[in-house]
Amino acid sequence: MKIITYNINGLRSALGKNFLLWIEQQDADILCIQETKLQAHQIPKELRLLRIPYFTYWSHAQKAGYSGVVIFTKNKPEKIIQGIGIDEFDSEGRTLTMVLGEYCIVCAYFPSGASGRLDFKMRHLEAFTNYMQQLKKEYLKVLVCGDVNICHKSIDIHNPKDNEKNSGFLPEERAYIDKFIELGYFDTFRYINPHPHQYTWWNMRTNAKKQNKGWRIDYIFATENIKNEVKHAYLMPEINFSDHCPMVLELGT
Repeated sequence: MKIITYNINGLRSALGKNFLLWIEQQDADILCIQETKLQAHQIPKELRLLRIPYFTYWSHAQKAGYSGVVIFTKNKPEKIIQGIGIDEFDSEGRTLTMVLGEYCIVCAYFPSGASGRLDFKMRHLEAFTNYMQQLKKEYLKVLVCGDVNICHKSIDIHNPKDNEKNSGFLPEERAYIDKFIELGYFDTFRYINPHPHQYTWWNMRTNAKKQNKGWRIDYIFATENIKNEVKHAYLMPEINFSDHCPMVLELGT
């Protein structure tokens, strides 16, 4: 099973850059896409042209041009859950959950703590953890795919010292990932790849990608019982539809 997570930073913009062709070339079983920036009436008709017969499931923000997630899946899921059951967060279209066989896959777009939203972000982190604990009781194998908007360790950011007071690398945000992992999850990318200078987001206003001055804020977390299924976990920094890059997880037995 091949899973891709990708913050696309505007789906309509990406479609104008041959994003559909890229999707077909990847031939993933599941794509978890964040920051679609679409509402229900704006879903592009071009998606009907995909030669891969994906089932698609959406969660939209009430605010136009903001947030939103979508899951593409080759196999029809047994269940789809929109949101985490708290309107404060669900109105921003941040979470979509799919139950597929023994797997429960969550597509998530965590809020940024910038622009005075740190309190909102921290409340979301707590609520999301409570939601994940419920899922973990119900389902055997659980994965979280998405933009977490947090760099976990110093290895995950190009300049840790200068970013210690910036949201995305604050001690309390990083401690959240520690606590989340302690609940029985692992970082699938770091499980395979311990090397530095591996990032998923670059500030395009400062031309940071050319210098690889980035942040690794996109993850696929999985419950510990999936470790023996991990075959490959890698980033695709050469892909430029967004200021993020895709992360890929390949599972097998």
